[in-house]
Amino acid sequence: MAAPTSRKFLGRLSLPERTFVTDALRTETVGGVILLMAAIVALILANTPLSGLYGDIKDFSFGPRALHLHLSVASWAAEGLLTIFFFVAGIELKRELVAGELRDPKAAALPVIAAVCGMAVPALVYVAVSASGGGSLEGWAVPTATDIAFALAVLAVLGTALPAALRAFLLTLAVVDDLGAILIIAIFFTQHINFIALGLSVAALVLVWLLHRKGVRTAWIHLPLAVVVWALMHASGVHATIAGVAMGLMLRCTVREGEERSPAERVEHRLRPVSAGVAVPLFALFAAGVPLSGGALADVFSRPETLGVVLGLVVGKAVGVFGGSWCAARFTKAELNEDLAWADVVAVAALAGIGFTVSLLIGELAFPADPTLAGEIKAAVLVGSLSAALFAGILLKLRNTTYQRLCQEEERDEDMDGIPDVYELDSPEYHLRMAAIHEAKAAEHRRLAEVAAANDSGDDGPA
Repeated sequence: MAAPTSRKFLGRLSLPERTFVTDALRTETVGGVILLMAAIVALILANTPLSGLYGDIKDFSFGPRALHLHLSVASWAAEGLLTIFFFVAGIELKRELVAGELRDPKAAALPVIAAVCGMAVPALVYVAVSASGGGSLEGWAVPTATDIAFALAVLAVLGTALPAALRAFLLTLAVVDDLGAILIIAIFFTQHINFIALGLSVAALVLVWLLHRKGVRTAWIHLPLAVVVWALMHASGVHATIAGVAMGLMLRCTVREGEERSPAERVEHRLRPVSAGVAVPLFALFAAGVPLSGGALADVFSRPETLGVVLGLVVGKAVGVFGGSWCAARFTKAELNEDLAWADVVAVAALAGIGFTVSLLIGELAFPADPTLAGEIKAAVLVGSLSAALFAGILLKLRNTTYQRLCQEEERDEDMDGIPDVYELDSPEYHLRMAAIHEAKAAEHRRLAEVAAANDSGDDGPA
């Protein structure tokens, strides 16, 4: 009886999964660069003579009071625009569960354990640091999130390429992180619930599900219905972004006969650029603008709550993700891809410490009665994310030559059929095409050699 083959950790992705990951991360990378620019603009506005105007714009309120929607610009960005981000996150989660890396429990065990440990350890680091200094424990969830867009923006700025397996691992970590953030926001930051409004929101969600089941996909029906679901969820006391997640989870991710793409894939293709390029950067523009004077930066490292956030992101994330990955691999007897090393997992784990968008949101929710501390927590998120980015950047640069070689091997397509050669090595047709290509090249070389020899012979002859 043959011995069971061990599972590969960070092994080669299937071709459809690799294509999806590449397309998704390409959009997130562009959005991440825009997000980075928005954060820089916010910091400039908050730390220059324009800070007064910036504050007035953030605090300007509008909307119908009767519907409890008279909100500030900053609140509209956090609860309105971020709903689009969480809607896309809901679609990603559904797709991962149905057709992605999370559909197989055995394959999902490693990234899920790594992600859960990557959320638990930062929270424990925060609690330990804050409790030892007599600080508040309310911000324990702030360092638990990973911002995939910001992480990819860092990779783009550094010019560092990651092999597809590492990129997929980072994306899966972010998806599970988003699920954790959704649960944290729904469970721990919902204080007063209006059950009537919540029940009506659930009823509207059921209607959304029924319409999708019946094949009704008209935007003029779904958009107003989505606004109703969102408004009722906001009125219920549950954070309004939960409505986006719930609607994303209801979309069908499987392809039926006669369809080129599933409804979820079509919607995600349209909304991902809006989420990555508009919604999240605008949220950052109004959330990341915190004063960063010398005293404020000193407070980040002297106040237990803010120090807990910084250490949670920089140390907790790296230790949690790497430790969870290593323990899960040992427990499941999975073998690391022979082209990679555990140092690569450490680098990705450090990169996961960039917790920008959701960390800023949770920072606002954790200290609603203390705006000063909430602002200091935001500064700590910025400092911690920047520190994690620098740490990860150093580790990734040390292995950049290896990554470039692996990426070139993954992208090589010598027969120019649009499919990377590594996915066709077992195909007889591929080897026949390559043999024909090599024969054509050899014939061309022989022809050029004969031409060169003839020219040399003519030059040596009599005038």
